[in-house]
Amino acid sequence: MEYHLLGKSSLRISRVGFGCMSLGNDDKENDRLIGIAVDKGINLFDTADLYDHGQNEMSVGKALKQKRGEVVLATKVGNQWRPDGSGWDWNPSREYILKAVEDSLRRLQTDYIDLYQLHGGTIEDTIDDTIAAFEILKQQGKIRYYGISSIRPNVIREYVQRAGITSVMMQYSLLDRRPEESCLPLLQQHEIGVLARGSVAKGLLAGKAPGAYLDHDATAVHRAAEAINNHSGSERLPAQTAIRYALHHPAITSAIVGIRTLQQLEEAAELTATPPLSEKDIAYLQAAAPALQYDQHR
Repeated sequence: MEYHLLGKSSLRISRVGFGCMSLGNDDKENDRLIGIAVDKGINLFDTADLYDHGQNEMSVGKALKQKRGEVVLATKVGNQWRPDGSGWDWNPSREYILKAVEDSLRRLQTDYIDLYQLHGGTIEDTIDDTIAAFEILKQQGKIRYYGISSIRPNVIREYVQRAGITSVMMQYSLLDRRPEESCLPLLQQHEIGVLARGSVAKGLLAGKAPGAYLDHDATAVHRAAEAINNHSGSERLPAQTAIRYALHHPAITSAIVGIRTLQQLEEAAELTATPPLSEKDIAYLQAAAPALQYDQHR
């Protein structure tokens, strides 16, 4: 496994991170998968208080309790479940973040979070209030670093200018090249790490039947998947080639891969043993899937 520093932080994270949202409800199986992942060199585990009403954090916390010093634990905040469980509401307030972190720490069975991320964000938020909450938590030692999970360029720009964020998590794949327009260059310029999610585009780049995705119709998706297949074969599986595409950009520190099965784990863990894509490969893939641009929140 390869490791890179996340932004300007001291967090040395694996090039492939474990996206815990995909885990099921079986704590014993989750413990097994997470244990194997650690043994194979994956050290970044990403969850959120939103996932499964906090049960995901609890399961991850159990599995990592005895391995806490070996891993980088990331979770997210900002989506508040309604008391009746019917859904959640956006709440980036200082008061809520300071309260929610205590619940996450308890569920994760730890006294600190390595990377605490705002799980969304809008330009209408009281951004300075949100930043203040994260800074307080850093001073208290409850979090080591903070970042945001967002695809909105206008929100990302505000946090780059006004906050000491370490990272941005955003969707990025051959079928979603929107970050290439402005977000990735901006974050690279400011030495802010990027965690790429969705690199296999809901499985569409890894063997799932073609269908519409963002502004790509099924034909365009098929063309991109075919290009991925043409650059896989004996050297890489299609999913590995798709993830390799996300990792080719110098702004990307790690690809967060949703893992639910042992096969998915093995494919992800073996990724860095596969050959990287050449500049010629990248040009071929990009020609098969022209870049889209964000049409909102610019």
